[in-house]
Formats: sequence, C-alpha cells, structure tokens
Amino acid sequence: MFTGIVTSIGTVREAREEGDLRLHIACDYDLATVDLGASIACSGVCLTVVAKGDDWFAVDVSRATRDLTVAAHWQVGARLNLERALRLGDELGGHLVTGHVDGLGEVVGLCPEGGSTRLGVRIPADLGRYVAVKGSITLDGVSLTVNEVRDDGDTTDFAINLIPHTSDHTTLGALSPGDQVNIEIDVLARYLQRLEQARR
Repeated sequence: MFTGIVTSIGTVREAREEGDLRLHIACDYDLATVDLGASIACSGVCLTVVAKGDDWFAVDVSRATRDLTVAAHWQVGARLNLERALRLGDELGGHLVTGHVDGLGEVVGLCPEGGSTRLGVRIPADLGRYVAVKGSITLDGVSLTVNEVRDDGDTTDFAINLIPHTSDHTTLGALSPGDQVNIEIDVLARYLQRLEQARR
C-alpha cells in the first residue's frame, strides 16, 4: 500500500529480458534500509525488490504488467517516480494507493493557471465513470485531486492542477501532449462500483 507521495526519482540504468524484464533502477534511497522482497512503487506500479547495490535496486516486470502500463517507462534512461511502501504509523499525505494500474491515460493539454499547470488527460469511458470532481486519482504514482471531468462518448477527459512543487519533484513536470501516463483510480471508487453492481 502507498500514498501517492513521491519520495525520489529513479532512472532505469539497465533493462534486459530474463523471462520477465529485469530492470536496474538507480536512485538516492539508502538501500541498506531496503530489504530484498520489499515493495517500491515505480511510476505507480508496485514492484518487488529482487536485488540491490549501493545506489540501485532491481525489479522484475512481468509481461502482464508491461501490457497494462506505459511501455516507455521500462526502457533504459526512463525516469520513474518512486515511493516506498507505507509502514504502520506513516503519515497518509495523499490517498490510499495500491500500485495496481487500471489503465492508461493520454495527456491532451497543458496550460499555465496562476502559479500552477493545468493538465488535461483523456481515458477510456469505462475508467472515466470512476473519476469524480474533487476525488483522488493517481497519475504515474502521484496522488492528485481531480478538478474537472467531461464525458464524451467512448472517452472521458479530466483535469488536475500541478503545483510547482509537484512539477519539480516528480516526472509530471516533463509531460507533453501525446504522452501516456499510468492511471490508478481511487480504491474507494472501485469498491463503491462493485457494491452498486452487487445491488443490481
């Protein structure tokens, strides 16, 4: 379990096929405090640490995970938002995030708004039904608040605001129109939808 509060940006140093895709990710974490088998969210994807060095850790990315997530994240040189798993007693600064990506979104617009950047994202309508104004959503592992939602046939567009701190301390500040992002809907919305289905 995570909170969507990014604590570091890692860089994919090595990527090689070993049945699954083995990534070596360079980061500034104190790896002495990271156990083998620990979970780290990598741009919103919960992955297991399978090896580590002084300034890197390794994870295996399965084909199923690769099929559901942004392909560009798993290439050498890619920058990833990192968050270590939530521990009992940690501050819940964002919202509850599982690290299980629900689908992909496409950046459709960026524009300045006050001191922030308004970011527009398009997702399939079947995901859009879980998105609500003032609700939470996770983009590439970052917990954000939805400010606007517009349904349009097979797609849903929503907008969030990136404050300068978020732009500067995550990979979201480097996004451009046409880029893809990993989407995780609010886990509470998932359960509410399931309860509604069960009532029917």
